[in-house]
Amino acid sequence: MERKICVTRGSLSRREGGSANQGRRRGLRASRVRARISPAMTSTCQDSTASRQRKGRQNPQSPYHDMNAITKRTVKKGAVPRCTPTLSEIKKKGKMKKLSQPVEEDLVMGLQGLDLNPEVKVMSGTGLVFDEQLNDFRCLWDDSYPENPERLHAIKEQLIQEGLLDRCVCFPARVAEKEELMLVHSPEYIDLMETTQYMNEGELRILASTYDSVYLHPNSFICACLASGSVLRLVDAVLGADIRNGMAIIRPPGHHAQRDVMNGYCMFNHVAVAARYAQKKHHLKRILIVDWDVHHGQGTQFTFDQDPSVLYFSIHRYEQGRFWPHLQASNWSAIGCGQGQGYNINIPWNQVGMRDADYIAAFLHILLPVASEFQPQLVLVAAGYDALQGDPKGEMAATPAGFAQLTHMLMGMAGGKLILSLEGGYNLQSLARGVSASLHTLLGDPCPMLEFPVAPCQSALASVSYTLDALEPFWEVLVNMVDSTEEDNEGGSNWEERQEEGEGPLVATSLPVLTWPTVQHRTGLVYDQRMMSHCNLWDSHHPETPQRILRIMCHLEELGLAARLLHLPVRAATDAELLTCHSAEYVERLRATETMKTRDLHREGANFDSIYICPSTFTCAQLATGSVCSLVEAVLSGEVLNGIALVRPPGHHAEHNAACGFCFFNSVAVAARHAQAIRGNAFRILIVDWDIHHGNGTQHIFENDPSVLYMSLHRYDRGNFFPVGDEGSSSHVGLAEGMGFTVNVAWNGPRMGDADYLAAWHRLVLPVAYEFNPELVLVSAGFDAAQGDPLGGCQVSPECYAHLTHLLMGLANGHTILILEGGYNLTSISESMAACTHSLLGDPPPLLSMLRPPQPGALASIMETIQVHRKYWRSLRAPKVEDKDSPCTSKPITKKASHPTHLRLVKGVTMSEGKGVKASTRKINSAPAPKTPTTTHTKVKNTKAATSQNKAQRCTWKTKVSWDTSENTVGGAMVVQATFQNSVGGTKVDQATSTETMGEAMMDPVTFEESVGEGVVVDKVIYEKTEGIKRALEDEDLEDEGLLGEAAGGEPINNSELVYGSGEAAAAVAAIGVAAESDEDLFYAVTPMPWCPHLGAVCPIPAAGLDVSQPCNTCGTFEENWVCLSCYKVYCSRYINGHMVNHYEASQHPLVLSCVDLSSWCYHCQAYVHHQDVLHVKIVAHQNKFGEDMPFSN
Repeated sequence: MERKICVTRGSLSRREGGSANQGRRRGLRASRVRARISPAMTSTCQDSTASRQRKGRQNPQSPYHDMNAITKRTVKKGAVPRCTPTLSEIKKKGKMKKLSQPVEEDLVMGLQGLDLNPEVKVMSGTGLVFDEQLNDFRCLWDDSYPENPERLHAIKEQLIQEGLLDRCVCFPARVAEKEELMLVHSPEYIDLMETTQYMNEGELRILASTYDSVYLHPNSFICACLASGSVLRLVDAVLGADIRNGMAIIRPPGHHAQRDVMNGYCMFNHVAVAARYAQKKHHLKRILIVDWDVHHGQGTQFTFDQDPSVLYFSIHRYEQGRFWPHLQASNWSAIGCGQGQGYNINIPWNQVGMRDADYIAAFLHILLPVASEFQPQLVLVAAGYDALQGDPKGEMAATPAGFAQLTHMLMGMAGGKLILSLEGGYNLQSLARGVSASLHTLLGDPCPMLEFPVAPCQSALASVSYTLDALEPFWEVLVNMVDSTEEDNEGGSNWEERQEEGEGPLVATSLPVLTWPTVQHRTGLVYDQRMMSHCNLWDSHHPETPQRILRIMCHLEELGLAARLLHLPVRAATDAELLTCHSAEYVERLRATETMKTRDLHREGANFDSIYICPSTFTCAQLATGSVCSLVEAVLSGEVLNGIALVRPPGHHAEHNAACGFCFFNSVAVAARHAQAIRGNAFRILIVDWDIHHGNGTQHIFENDPSVLYMSLHRYDRGNFFPVGDEGSSSHVGLAEGMGFTVNVAWNGPRMGDADYLAAWHRLVLPVAYEFNPELVLVSAGFDAAQGDPLGGCQVSPECYAHLTHLLMGLANGHTILILEGGYNLTSISESMAACTHSLLGDPPPLLSMLRPPQPGALASIMETIQVHRKYWRSLRAPKVEDKDSPCTSKPITKKASHPTHLRLVKGVTMSEGKGVKASTRKINSAPAPKTPTTTHTKVKNTKAATSQNKAQRCTWKTKVSWDTSENTVGGAMVVQATFQNSVGGTKVDQATSTETMGEAMMDPVTFEESVGEGVVVDKVIYEKTEGIKRALEDEDLEDEGLLGEAAGGEPINNSELVYGSGEAAAAVAAIGVAAESDEDLFYAVTPMPWCPHLGAVCPIPAAGLDVSQPCNTCGTFEENWVCLSCYKVYCSRYINGHMVNHYEASQHPLVLSCVDLSSWCYHCQAYVHHQDVLHVKIVAHQNKFGEDMPFSN
């Protein structure tokens, strides 16, 4: 019932964007709904009038009573309001909600992941297959053989000792059927292996000698079948949602086994069979196999090296081919073949003694980014533990804690569907502890702290760099990952010198004994409605509204999350705690505001930047800061593992001596100092600030302190975004001993989204964070970078926030605290905080929607910060890759076929089944654009340059386009389908196949033929020269680049800041621009937002109708005009006389419609928008402009 009530309120709020009468009717209907709520149904979620009255009677200091007493002078303090609200009260309530309510229309239509049903089944539990039958074989002629039954005995003892068996959902092993094994192995080979059951020892020994590094036993066949069947049982359980994840503790291992060859102790390839089984039975299309065994899993690689549906990632000892299996195919240059090119990833270690930091670097720089683009539906792990310290085969120095970290990272993929299958591991103690660490992590226990040093060695970075260089042409997310600029290592800090001491192979020592904390409650919560009494007495539309924390709490209750949290008591911060970050004079100055008159409060607030003060402000700020300190105490004492603080006012802008940007006391900074007061000044704390505004106050408080690493990702806009100035630039790195411990990622534009934040996490935030190795993680969790926020203008989804949180939880023993900062779309902050709470509670992060590549502007900001900080952090340094060593420049490369999920169809156009794309050998210089509707386009990956000079040029990520145009028009604009093709340092590559060349060689363009419908063939042409493009487009009514920057406040949009994408009909290609640069033209396709929070500003078409042929109301021009969708006045664009920009600045009407191509633009969001709410206007405009109905108007 509570959910029904909240949805009703949301649906009512969607109609508030209309007239005043509609607002009154909404308020009356809402009050009648509230009147039907019984007392038994009241909760934090319900802010009904009756509930507010009761709070006012019980507590004179309640936020609702104070607000009414101040804003309505005729109501005396403490008086009980009437039960039936008057019209004026309803109008007042409507005004207070005016800012937040219009954006709530996405409650139903906007955020796709919204789910108000707390009873939805959530996968839980970790499956375990451990069967004693798997020990029924051994080597008959060599008792010292390393692959022996003692391996599983040692694991079992360790799991019993740590109580892990009882925590798992145990499954018996089952025998894999012959038909299942035949998914990978030949029937003849299976039959041969079956005959081994009847051989004597001599016959077994003779047969084994025909293979490499194997032995045979009469029970080998049945045990291998049981091992494969064990993994299949877990596949069924995980994909059937019976369990969340699982581990198969099995032998013999399998990843070396090939189609008809035993190899390296392996008879059947368990993970390969499991992958094919999942594809056949469960119809999965994308599977990731991760192989961290110290030996290369060549059997798995050979099985899938031509298959783009399986991504194989192996990290193994290689030593330039000197280590077994001694194959060139184990090197980084083996990237797959045919359609599988780019889907085989090898990271070869070329020295022994590799540590946890080296493995983590490989995951962060390669596996996580590629997996985010591949988006697997299932993750299988060939989990060998012979890379652990002390293993006689591997001679590596990884620790169980490191494997816990790797497991944790993988748990963020595929919705948590993760299965580990035991492979190697031959030091019994190391093996048992490694398996135990992975199983602890699968069960949701926090990752143990890593030992110093936590920075990769140069040999590891070299291997990673070469692998990146080989893969970059095939994965958009890897663009510019390999940096060819010279290193600047001058001015290194003492921290760097301390880290350099750990370089080189590690001498084998005993493994550290891990301790796994046990907490009764996993996640704590601090929240108190008293913090809502801080309000703006003069501006009821102020974005920092009291409803922010209430709405978040309401949503947590709706989803059933609040019941899973431990509600901790809140308290006010003591003066001693506040004085650790603020001056005594400033604290007393704020305390004095409690007794000030209204006029004096207004004057005092004006003394600061973007501040309002009321009589409750000091108390609320004290409560907010003290509550965070209370949560820190609970985490450090072990009462909870992590937590969230729903507090206001926010704090990260607050300076030592001044309030700033809605902030009074810097809660995060005070909490950090409080933690150090408890644990000691050397206690390392990481503060991650993902609020869209730079946390200037936090930076200044810790800028000379190496014990606190401050990392901020924020809009900077070259110093023009609040808080304005250069403090948030990447060049600010800290002072004195704190140099390098302030890290700023400064976005220079809007529309940063999931791909951009994940790229920053993988490339910069996590590598530096792991090297710092914090003991506590505090997050300034502002959600004003979220979709729909009126201030941030960015597009981060709740799902992305869940992933960011999950990745941070691998640090600091899981001690992670999220403190609410900004965020001013009530729906967005509620959804985003709920997503983060899910992650903190151990729920797997949800699948991300298909990601676009990171924006060039975002990559530029990230790389700028990396360049600045590589002198301080070894994890950011990568050896320069010599292009002459790259296989990609010495032999032809066939571009990998895009995965089926990467295909983008224009709405209403379908791909004919069985009709493929065929390459023609006809070369052309230019050609007219074909006029037949085309099929879908296949995404083309970025190609890599062959020289360092070309790599530098590629930083701009300029994109060439092959065009197909359709006679169908939508909204008066030609439907243009574009397949992007990168121009890299003068090298052009065709869509299907390419041969990369050195220097400035020009590739021959190729014409493609696509089958459309029955027997219709369409030429898809890549134009070689600018003149050819101009001739092909001279008859098209396409706008120039002015359309791309129309509403950017009159500022041109830099080419590097454009959002690339392919879309749906003409709506999905909202504008096509031609930007002159050098002697060539660049074409860009801009994907509009499917929704924006300002659609409520669209008003009905006036009775006089809509005439898009009108002149500008100011200057009378007929060129490039726009019509305001609020008042329907017509003005010219900024490229004429800029009168529409002037109109927007004066009226603040956000949405406008182009009279030329009928695209719609939102000034507030600085983006094109295509939504049902503007479609009716486009239909009328199209009829007015062309005299006919608009196609696809439904």
